[in-house]
Amino acid sequence: MPVERLREIVDIRVHNPGAIAEAAAGRVRAASPVGENGRAMIIAADHPARGALRSGGRPMAMADRADLLDRLCTALSRPGVTGVLATADILEDLLLLGALDGKTVFGSMNRGGLAGASFEMDDRFTAYDAAAIAAMGFGGGKMLLRIDYDDDRTAPTLGACAAAVNELNAARLIAMVEPFVSHRIDGAIKNDLSPDAMTRAIAIASGLGGASAYTWLKVPVVEEMERVMAASTLPALLLGGEVPADPEAAFANWGRALKLPTVKGLVVGRSLLYPEDDDVVSAVDTAAGLL
Repeated sequence: MPVERLREIVDIRVHNPGAIAEAAAGRVRAASPVGENGRAMIIAADHPARGALRSGGRPMAMADRADLLDRLCTALSRPGVTGVLATADILEDLLLLGALDGKTVFGSMNRGGLAGASFEMDDRFTAYDAAAIAAMGFGGGKMLLRIDYDDDRTAPTLGACAAAVNELNAARLIAMVEPFVSHRIDGAIKNDLSPDAMTRAIAIASGLGGASAYTWLKVPVVEEMERVMAASTLPALLLGGEVPADPEAAFANWGRALKLPTVKGLVVGRSLLYPEDDDVVSAVDTAAGLL
């Protein structure tokens, strides 16, 4: 990104912060959460707000905001990309850059479970709430739901996610829930990606709140996906996770899972924004081709 564009963003934030709301009000909104092919292709970039800056072998990959914005603008410009998921700071920068026209925008909601913190399972809602998402004219909100049966901080997170699901459904906005069964192993939280654990996580997430008409799921690709995805009738998007050691195998796994009836697309971040060869265009186009 040219330094002049970065200066423009900072100058607007200093001298005319109201321009952000004006840009949101004037934005061309997406007609549907899915593209013409009936599939969604969402670029995710909400990791920094949880202190998760690593991508592959680069521990501080997402720490350079101008570089991240440049990669996001490149990804969002590619055919087949339907939307983006991020926190307010990033989405507002993208609004000022004019990169969100025609896209479905998801605000990330609970970023309080900081990566590596002793309180990581207490995943509080410290970013968007449903009212702020609606005020900006965005399409929905995303929440992370990690369930640790041995950590009593899971219970308040469940309650907070249920409340957010209710608020988003009441506002007719998509509630995107990303569920895992998780455990703390050697001091670090690890998600259980076994088929049984993911089946249980999907069942729990599907039952959150007093309405599910606007609830979607965000799930990883695991073994026995046909059995796992049979746990719910809610629309689901596949997440990308960390940069894979074997990108071709990851693309093949996504392609197989996309054939399942409830799977409606992809939500991918680091795998496409920070591929090993740094060719964002090729990575995004390959993923979009699966749709």
